[in-house]
Amino acid sequence: MFDTHFKRQVEKLLEPAGISINGTNAWDIRVHDNRLFQRMLAHGNLGFGEAYMDGWWDCDAIDELFFRILHNRINKKIATFGLLASSIAGRIFNFQIPSRAFTVGERHYNTGNDLFTAMLDPGMNYSCAYWENCNNLEEAQQNKLRLIFDKLRLEPGMHVLDIGCGWGGAAIYAAKHYGVKVTGITVSSKQAKLAQVFCRDLPVSIKLCDYRDLNDKYDRVYSIGMFEHVGHKNYRRYFKVIDRCLSPKGLCLLHTIGGNEPATCTDPWISKYIFPNSMIPSASQITSTYEGIFVLEDWHVFAYDYYLTLKSWHKNVQRSLDRLSSNYSKRFFRMWEYYLLSCAGAFRARKLQIWQLLLSPQGVTGKFRVPR
Repeated sequence: MFDTHFKRQVEKLLEPAGISINGTNAWDIRVHDNRLFQRMLAHGNLGFGEAYMDGWWDCDAIDELFFRILHNRINKKIATFGLLASSIAGRIFNFQIPSRAFTVGERHYNTGNDLFTAMLDPGMNYSCAYWENCNNLEEAQQNKLRLIFDKLRLEPGMHVLDIGCGWGGAAIYAAKHYGVKVTGITVSSKQAKLAQVFCRDLPVSIKLCDYRDLNDKYDRVYSIGMFEHVGHKNYRRYFKVIDRCLSPKGLCLLHTIGGNEPATCTDPWISKYIFPNSMIPSASQITSTYEGIFVLEDWHVFAYDYYLTLKSWHKNVQRSLDRLSSNYSKRFFRMWEYYLLSCAGAFRARKLQIWQLLLSPQGVTGKFRVPR
């Protein structure tokens, strides 16, 4: 009786998006356990995601399902106590203090180098690619790196700082193709160890380090996909650290996921299972915290590219399931699939964006055209 009541509520919520329960479309939800409906209504995306991990439902096109949910703002109609509590806690507490800086490295980026090697391009770039005039992931990632380093006007002999260097893919590309020296930092011990191997014959130094501990001077600074772990209470300090490390005539490029509204927490499912202590910044949260420190030279938006990137990563994982299955459980793979495809749907629906900001300490004088 109760299951039927909750099912009708969910069906009514999903109807404007053209989503059916046990329908025939690829984006329809096939339900295996009727407890799903109450779990969805009580816990929102946290309950929906955990139910998928538990095998309570399936869908042939999760990215399309999420595109329809988010494009039609159905998520706004399910306000859970957990989400409200997380939002309030994020306003009060700083969950990204130095003592917690390495948590995301340990819980996410240390998941397993075998998984990330299978999923990512050969350069192991774990951020949005730039698909302009590209047909595959490797080309699109190299295209992204060229775009970043051309925007930064790298010149041979410069010393460059990479905040959140991952496995060193960007640092390697900069050293090989632009003749610069790179210092990269990460909070993941497994990333640092493998990156040090990849970079051993290049003028690249990889350190296990929190950004707040940086003090040396650099000609250029870039950060690709790391700002999402800084937290709104630390944005001002983050830009002050860059200002402390950047030469007066230098340039800084910030590549980050962005949100349409200011936030004090992230999605509860993402926080619990994928990126603990993460937070998606809004435009106003970024601009208000660098004002008085930096001059904005350029703001580039290319959200759909992350949809294409996430879909490519998902295909790569699917191709490697047999090889990876001995190290990861079926529930883990369902979690990972939900992560990649739900995020893909969010970028396609434009709930999430990709931004590249180019900043300078004093403003670039004279004619300056930023590459596209």
